Amino acid sequence: MTTAQDYLYMQRCLDLAALASGYTAPNPLVGSVLVYHDRIIGEGYHHQAGTPHAEVLCFASVEPEDESLVPESTLYVSLEPCSHYGKTPPCVELVLQKRVRRVVVAMQDPFPKVAGRSLALLRSNGVEVEVGVLEEQARYLNRHFLINVEENRPWVTLKWAQSADGFIDRVRKNAAEKPTLFSSSIRQRYVHRLRQEHDAILVGRSTVEMDNPALTNRLWWGRSPQPIILDSRARLYNQPYKINQHPEGLRPWFIVAPTTPIPPDHVEQFIPIAQETDFIAQLLSALYARNIYSLLVEGGAKTLQTFLDSGLYDEVDREISPRLLHEGVSAPIF
Repeated sequence: MTTAQDYLYMQRCLDLAALASGYTAPNPLVGSVLVYHDRIIGEGYHHQAGTPHAEVLCFASVEPEDESLVPESTLYVSLEPCSHYGKTPPCVELVLQKRVRRVVVAMQDPFPKVAGRSLALLRSNGVEVEVGVLEEQARYLNRHFLINVEENRPWVTLKWAQSADGFIDRVRKNAAEKPTLFSSSIRQRYVHRLRQEHDAILVGRSTVEMDNPALTNRLWWGRSPQPIILDSRARLYNQPYKINQHPEGLRPWFIVAPTTPIPPDHVEQFIPIAQETDFIAQLLSALYARNIYSLLVEGGAKTLQTFLDSGLYDEVDREISPRLLHEGVSAPIF
């Protein structure tokens, strides 16, 4: 039977899991809390792929004087414990070894090697199992992971800022003219947080030529995403743009036409894709094969519209400024 306490402690699991946002792919974000009566005696979260899972860290955090309380405690986990051997042993075996009598899970793991097996194993061993506590919140937290598992492609976020009358910039004749800024300093920090939470960031060639963006995460803690440029003829390769001088040493990837000559010394920087009706599908498939599990598309208008028209996107982050331009480059339509 689900109680009010179950929701409270599951929220704690989700809060813990979110601390590793941007670092666990291809693994999910998972938090775990161990509660004796109304006291937390252990907690943990998965920090990074290849490191101990949330349940392992949760049990490891229990103080020696509280070890005897573990069998009488409730274990909360934001995702069904794993039941297979990967880089770490199955967590469900550890749960059984600890003789926990009750386990509360936010959602079943859709990964084929798990997919309810752990829940069935726990129940068959006499453990009381509750599933579905804050499931909607848990699914949203792991939306990148769910798309990866269910559709074998990256999660795609489209992001842009526009004026109140529907323009993303004024018309500029050359790169010497600075782009129109709509975002506040707080909003700019949020955008860089988005960059940290995504594996890669994509723009078109024109955006690089006109704006010369660094495409780095400078205003939030953590890593920068892999820069990806739509540049069918590789015109920007080794040119004096910021993308080719990445402070973290990341070399940009160029999406090029199959006939484009590729320098043999840096083949890994080029992804040849035919410009056909399923271009976006091919692109996402190629990026997924390169272990890109989430993609942030920042523009410009033509690139964003191509993704919108394809239907292959998951989230739109559109900022509408109160500023009016009256004329300029039209914002994407969706």
